[in-house]
Amino acid sequence: MAEAVATVATVHGSRYLQQVCKHFAHKIEVSYDQHHGECIFAIGTAVLDADNAGLTIVARAENDADLERTKTVIESHLVRFAFREELSPLGWSAEATR
Repeated sequence: MAEAVATVATVHGSRYLQQVCKHFAHKIEVSYDQHHGECIFAIGTAVLDADNAGLTIVARAENDADLERTKTVIESHLVRFAFREELSPLGWSAEATR
């Protein structure tokens, strides 16, 4: 399993988490509340956690190619919803396989 993490410093983390999850909810399996969300794509999974300091995103997939696609999908939508903050590019870091 391949995994990457991005942390975004923003006071609007909860808002962005909910926007991203709500957007995908009509297309894929999604569960979310104000502080935690999970988006299950065919290519991988994105787990979002928000607190007062920002938003943390963990992308997981079976291989590196699908991980890149999962990261791209989540990042492109987050950047679109947070256009006033110019969050792009996110600083993804590799995580150890679990």
